[in-house]
Amino acid sequence: MANTSSARKRIRTNERKRLRNRMYNSRVKTMVKKAEDAIFSGDSAEDAVREALISLDKAASKGIVHKNNAARRKSRLVKKLVASKSA
Repeated sequence: MANTSSARKRIRTNERKRLRNRMYNSRVKTMVKKAEDAIFSGDSAEDAVREALISLDKAASKGIVHKNNAARRKSRLVKKLVASKSA
């Protein structure tokens, strides 16, 4: 248990940040999953991929996902999209 008032405040702020980060991470995972499903099902996947890229960029700009992590995931997603178009 926290002893000082600043430690108690830190616990409260960490919880708020954790919930916000979880929301963004969940949104990113959902968008990427939808984009991959659209790619592999053969549907028009450009819009889904665009939404996933935007959500990854937002998460990276807010510091929820590291910028290199977001760039890597975006690269892999676009690579899958291009491969599905050529196949």
